[in-house]
Amino acid sequence: MRIGLIGTGRIGSFHAATLARHPEAGSLLLADSDPARAARLADRLGATAAPSVEQVFTWGVDAVVVASSTDGHAELVVRAVRGGLPVFCEKPVAPDLNRTLSVLREVAALGGLLQVGFMRRFDAGYRTARELVRSGALGRLHTVRTTTSDPAPPAADYLATSGGLYRDCMVHDFDMVRWVTGHEVVEVYAAGSDAGPPQFRQTGDVDTAAAVLVLDDGTLVTSTGTRCNGAGYDVRMELSGERDQVSAGLDDRTPIASTEPNGPPAASKPWPGFLERFGPAYEAELDAFVRQVRGETDNPCDGREALAALRVAEACELSRRERRRVRLEELPDLPAER
Repeated sequence: MRIGLIGTGRIGSFHAATLARHPEAGSLLLADSDPARAARLADRLGATAAPSVEQVFTWGVDAVVVASSTDGHAELVVRAVRGGLPVFCEKPVAPDLNRTLSVLREVAALGGLLQVGFMRRFDAGYRTARELVRSGALGRLHTVRTTTSDPAPPAADYLATSGGLYRDCMVHDFDMVRWVTGHEVVEVYAAGSDAGPPQFRQTGDVDTAAAVLVLDDGTLVTSTGTRCNGAGYDVRMELSGERDQVSAGLDDRTPIASTEPNGPPAASKPWPGFLERFGPAYEAELDAFVRQVRGETDNPCDGREALAALRVAEACELSRRERRRVRLEELPDLPAER
């Protein structure tokens, strides 16, 4: 199998290294808006570098992985699908909800294969949490708490095109809420703060946010996120039921310290970032894509699944901006599948 990978920045380089090791990825064609960067990575991995993105579609590949900047995702996904190529796309599919809907309509009309990169679906802790919830081991869920805390803010130029804290960062929590519980978010109320570094105010974003989500069975969810967690990278999900409660993301590298005299010690080596924390999950999602292209497995996260998480993020942003409760039915959606 020959795979074309577009985008050789941080996450693209990680994906390229994963595919270079994969036994079913016979060859790898790398492309980037900066051809020299793609060439350097290709040289390290023993892959082939294309002089431009155009060659990914003209030199002949069996599948495409899109890991470029967010503003290029939609065009590349559509081009791949129009060419009959299976495509894996890092989230988001497009910078906004309306463009995402447009892309997904075209994918559906052409019968294209699109997998979207929500890697937490492949993390061992989250998968176990899902199994416990779905088996009834926790009893009726009454409260879910999620947090995603980055250790330091991204660069200002990234913030300007990221889509904001809810869409760029906390959308992973919203995906996990649906995937783990099996229920849909029907209502949100959200708030945010830009009291931290000035680049957030300059780009109209917030550095810290919180949301209360109501699920269709009445379960309450609190989701928090920040770009300013100096202790380290902290991603957790707590699920509390009438019988028991569990936490995904709580281990000896979780950057949190107890103030109790007999509490557990602080992590000696806290997680520094998302690639270290979710490295195995990133590898597993690409393995799933390769197996899906080979017809060996179903799609673990198609466009509709990604859209559902994005709609929650959009509702949170609308709630923050207008300072009101927002119901998900206010936002546009794709027609229900028959």
